[in-house]
Amino acid sequence: MKQEFMLYIHNAGDAKKALSADQHLAFIKKCETYIGLLRADGKLIGAQPIVREGYIISKNENTWTQVAIDPSKEVQVGYYHIIATDMDEAIAIAKNNPEFEYVPSATIEVRPIKVKEEQTNFVYPK
Repeated sequence: MKQEFMLYIHNAGDAKKALSADQHLAFIKKCETYIGLLRADGKLIGAQPIVREGYIISKNENTWTQVAIDPSKEVQVGYYHIIATDMDEAIAIAKNNPEFEYVPSATIEVRPIKVKEEQTNFVYPK
């Protein structure tokens, strides 16, 4: 049975800043190849990089807090929404991500997606 998973890509600070222009271009091309292979295998639902700007919002009782994301700290830099048979396959897919080859601080969070509520049978939209 197929399951959906999210692969959340994290880097420490602007880790790719240390790459030369040629290295950065090689990285981008490897990501394009990786995406192409996942798409050809029917494993890819979506993939996009995330800009290192934005806000973290929270609420405590009736007070909202809005804090700018600090791009010098570890930040989420992208995601892949994939299909895999199980967690082991999802992890294997994540291990092939070019991020690990080019960014020593890279980490990938692998998480299954809940597509339906068991109690109410509500199916979440795609």
